[in-house]
Amino acid sequence: MKKAVIFDMDGLLLDTEVVALRTFQQVCDELGIQFDRAIYNKCLGRNLQSTEKLLTRELEGFETSTFMPLWTGLYHEEAVLRPVPTKEGVEDFLNALKNWDIPMAVATSSGQDKAASKLSNAGIDHFFHEVISGDMVENSKPDPEIYLKAAKAVGYHPTDCLALEDSDNGVKAAHSAGMLVFQIPDLVPPSPETEALGHNIVTSMTVVHGRFVPHTK
Repeated sequence: MKKAVIFDMDGLLLDTEVVALRTFQQVCDELGIQFDRAIYNKCLGRNLQSTEKLLTRELEGFETSTFMPLWTGLYHEEAVLRPVPTKEGVEDFLNALKNWDIPMAVATSSGQDKAASKLSNAGIDHFFHEVISGDMVENSKPDPEIYLKAAKAVGYHPTDCLALEDSDNGVKAAHSAGMLVFQIPDLVPPSPETEALGHNIVTSMTVVHGRFVPHTK
């Protein structure tokens, strides 16, 4: 089996995507912008800079200087300053990997400080050897840069790593990096284009845990 495991964070380890969606809709309402779920879904898995560019291009009435401070402020209060629950099966799988001495890293589009706070507040930060954040790379998911950097950080070739993701953009990034990918969809089911990659699509971390066989050194 694989020698290291690389985790996405938002919507995969932590139940934060519901907060992001709710606060996004709230800001749209406050500013009189028509909420478009299809456009919002394209943002999933991207870092902040990539999200701003996409919304500027596609969301009518969007102005970065007004919208982004309101959205990030609301989100920060609910998902960064306060603990957010872990997703089903996460802590059991993390404990098992620790017992098997499997190196773990996080590859998240969140910024470094926010990622550290979220993981610490959830009480799972100590499991990870490295946290590679969205502000540590030049190219956002779906580009594979963040996964290639995470693999290097744990000391293994990407093909020796298992990647766990919830979003299509994240899956594309990990798949392009050459990793074995398990997708646990959160708010949005995988698109036909993503399904065509032939990766594993499962319902929870518990399923991944049941299929994982530790690498024998």
